[in-house]
Amino acid sequence: MKALRFYAPEDVRLEDVPEPQCGPHEVKIRVRNCSTCGTDVKILHNGHQNLTPPRTIGHEIAGDIVEVGADVNSTYGTDWAEGDRVQVIAAVPCGECHECRKGWMAVCQNQTSMGYQYDGGFAEYMIVPRQVLKVDGLNRIPDNVSYDEASAAEPFACAINAQDLLGIEEGDTVVVFGAGPIGCMHTRIARGVHNCGPVYLVDVNESRLKISADAVHPDEVINAAEVDVVEKVMELTGGRGADVVITATAANVTQEQAIAMAARNGRISFFGGLPKTNPTITCDSNVVHYRQLHIHGANGSAPEHNKRALQYISTGQVPVKDLITRHIPLDDVLDAFSIVQNGEAIKVTVEPAAATASV
Repeated sequence: MKALRFYAPEDVRLEDVPEPQCGPHEVKIRVRNCSTCGTDVKILHNGHQNLTPPRTIGHEIAGDIVEVGADVNSTYGTDWAEGDRVQVIAAVPCGECHECRKGWMAVCQNQTSMGYQYDGGFAEYMIVPRQVLKVDGLNRIPDNVSYDEASAAEPFACAINAQDLLGIEEGDTVVVFGAGPIGCMHTRIARGVHNCGPVYLVDVNESRLKISADAVHPDEVINAAEVDVVEKVMELTGGRGADVVITATAANVTQEQAIAMAARNGRISFFGGLPKTNPTITCDSNVVHYRQLHIHGANGSAPEHNKRALQYISTGQVPVKDLITRHIPLDDVLDAFSIVQNGEAIKVTVEPAAATASV
């Protein structure tokens, strides 16, 4: 079968590899869709400390079961069968550490990940390891949800995790930095789940702003390359500032601007991680102190966030179909990385196998 294998930074190869064998505590799936994100681009160029080469990468995975290990259903109390349509979590908690026992699975200290410690979804077939099954991380795709939509449930789950921490209330003014797919999802979740007030979408890429604005229709689009973002938000809010600010981008300045524009009792999510070579910002601590600001990190997701993402997609509460603007066959998978890096689409999905059972 074909699989995209990471060997070293800038050395990623689409090659023929043996089809994986399913163990007694594993499930084998045919991958129908594996969507791409900025993390995949970072891996391509820089690798990752948790990724041991050679490794099949890709972590936004949906497909159908072709084999169920002999001991799976009896061990995990499941009823998986050949042909079931499934979505796979990306971040895999251990289920046993202090954080997991507290219900904080998104920050499990022993977390592993699909496409890092386990072979991922840029392949025709892949194995769902026992560690995923142990924490109920294999999810049934609702009948009215397509494979490509289900593959988008993983980044959607990360956005749900972040917004759960923010406590968005009805009518809140929300600023989202980053007009990529995550920024679009944040916009839709804030509206569709939390019934927020106006949403202002910020980016420095005019073409990306236009593509995303046409999809999610923010109340205001702000090109940070042309205007002072803090001044603009203060103007739009009558000098009060934003109730919620989400920095869905890996730019230091956006985190500093988020603090400067936050209203009293404002909530800020540092959703996008910063480069390891430049991970610090300048923070006016008095602004945080006197405005009583709440600054949250947001790290990945837990299995239950993935389930909620599929539910929101299924009910139409938070649609994602129109955000998936490019479908790429596995043969052209490296083109998907270029499209993501250049911001030429909202969400790009790779299709290793023809989805004959899709809806």
